[in-house]
Amino acid sequence: MKNRLLVAAVGLVAALSLSACGGASSGSSTSANTKVVIGVDDGAEEHWTLLKNKLKDQGIDLEVKNFTDGAQINTATQQGQVDINLFQHLKYLSQFNVNSNGTLVPVGATAVYPLALYSEKFKSVEELPADAEVAIPNNPTNQARALLNLQTAGLLQLKDGGNSLSTPAEITSSRIKVVPVDSNQTVNALKGTTDAAVVNNTQAQKGGLGDEKIIFKEDLNSESLAPYINGFVVKADRKDDPTWKKIVDAYHTPEVEASVTKLNDGNLQFKADWTAAKLQEVLTAEEEAIKKTK
Repeated sequence: MKNRLLVAAVGLVAALSLSACGGASSGSSTSANTKVVIGVDDGAEEHWTLLKNKLKDQGIDLEVKNFTDGAQINTATQQGQVDINLFQHLKYLSQFNVNSNGTLVPVGATAVYPLALYSEKFKSVEELPADAEVAIPNNPTNQARALLNLQTAGLLQLKDGGNSLSTPAEITSSRIKVVPVDSNQTVNALKGTTDAAVVNNTQAQKGGLGDEKIIFKEDLNSESLAPYINGFVVKADRKDDPTWKKIVDAYHTPEVEASVTKLNDGNLQFKADWTAAKLQEVLTAEEEAIKKTK
């Protein structure tokens, strides 16, 4: 009797073991996947679902974690709460690293988005009257870019031609009146008292500004816009993880790019050819420029 009980017990253990192995096997595609948490500020958009599905086929389980503030996303990345993020251009990243002692670096490019000059009153730059009021975003990452745009448009001149750190105080001559406002208020300024406004792509979309109201747009292929290329960002000590290249490559597949293009009404220029090394060179240059002003 004892022998029969022993055999039965062994058989039961074996059956349970096989059952457990069978359960793990049924979920092996998930358990074996590399889990990656990405911090973003637009997590509900279609392209994230497309990207997640593409990466799942490559053994990457992408969790999209949404934030409402860019500084929070970078802080979460720096502290390891998320593995990688996507929401910012290199200029914004350089400001964060210098001001917060961050060690974040880009590992792949997405696209550059326009910072265009809009008007609801005039059809061209030439039509703007003398001393026309033009609103620009007052945040450090976009203010200089807006001023450089206005210089290229022939509306003002900056000291020594300006740079990515220029401020209104460096305007040497101008045929317009520059009005710095919060970036979230540029559309309101345009619809209010100003004659024109430099508005970023996100705010233009939220404010219902169509391309027909653009009176000056940057050349998105210009090398001068390198600091404004958006990219995937990680902690520097994780920059060589091969997982990042898989994510970047999946982002630049036709289906994902088409979704991002539709979301932005075609107002972007993809930068898939920019390597991580090249992006990191631009970031370092931007950080050094900022440190010189401290």
